[in-house]
Amino acid sequence: MTFANQTWIIFRRQMRLALRNPAWVIIGLAQPVLYLCLFGPLLEPLAAEIGTDNAYTFFVPGLLVQLALFGALFAGFGLISEWREGVIEAERVTPASRTALLLGRVLRDLALLTVQGIVLVALGFLFGLTGSIPGMILGLVLTVLLGGACSASSNALALTTKSEDALAPILNSISLPVLLLSGILLPISTATGAPQWLVTLSDFMPIKYVVTGIRSLFTGDFWTTAVLWGVVWTLILFVAGLWVGTRTFRKDNA
Repeated sequence: MTFANQTWIIFRRQMRLALRNPAWVIIGLAQPVLYLCLFGPLLEPLAAEIGTDNAYTFFVPGLLVQLALFGALFAGFGLISEWREGVIEAERVTPASRTALLLGRVLRDLALLTVQGIVLVALGFLFGLTGSIPGMILGLVLTVLLGGACSASSNALALTTKSEDALAPILNSISLPVLLLSGILLPISTATGAPQWLVTLSDFMPIKYVVTGIRSLFTGDFWTTAVLWGVVWTLILFVAGLWVGTRTFRKDNA
């Protein structure tokens, strides 16, 4: 059996499980939609201050990244349940590639994230989102790749901790600083009143460059330094996430 077939089998099984219980898909989309409905109108009067003509062109890319982080980063909880039921060990005694075991699960998360992202962008248009359609498509691709990095890392962490009680505080301690320092909801700059030490700290946050790059794509600015760094950091995080996840799946004691 080829690697592609192995990955497809895992992906198909994971999609069936997800479709049988779509509540998590809806819950994952609910938070960005609420932010869009409740916070979006508050940003419209501040559009000029945050450096844009359309507040939703600034806000929706941030919500996409938030969707990737909070949707895919918590994917590991399902893996812990599978490990407890013996599913993981049953899969690992087969000749299936450890990378396929991980990639099939990651692809499920990417598929769900793609659907959620399309719905979020469509809702953004209803609120007044304008911009470049090709840029939005490319921005969604970067979002999905970032989600893949988060999903693979979450699965690796879940297989290492094997406990929801340990995994939850770890993920929360990671996601909250990322949410605040990446400028997902509000830009982190001295122009918006942020202290210099906070701006400097945010410069070391890779997700910040991904967010900035996606925002540039939404406005139609394809050939900019912001987009270049956004693509570079997205690819780095995606490759690193898959490497860490595959390495963890290959460990006999994981």
